[in-house]
Amino acid sequence: MPKLKTKSGAKKRFKMTGSGHVKAGAQGKRHGMIKRTTKFIRSARGTMVLSDSDAKIVKKYMPYAR
Repeated sequence: MPKLKTKSGAKKRFKMTGSGHVKAGAQGKRHGMIKRTTKFIRSARGTMVLSDSDAKIVKKYMPYAR
């Protein structure tokens, strides 16, 4: 069985937690902060845990990050 490749974009953007969940930065904070509400910017600080359906896709991209 050959080795599987990890998607380079995924390994830069996601981390795995000890319990197997996927951590990611908050969405919508790359640019255009002037039009966002202060409440949105505050609540989008730090990292979030992805939902199960999204995490399943990311885990496929990172076969050895478990």
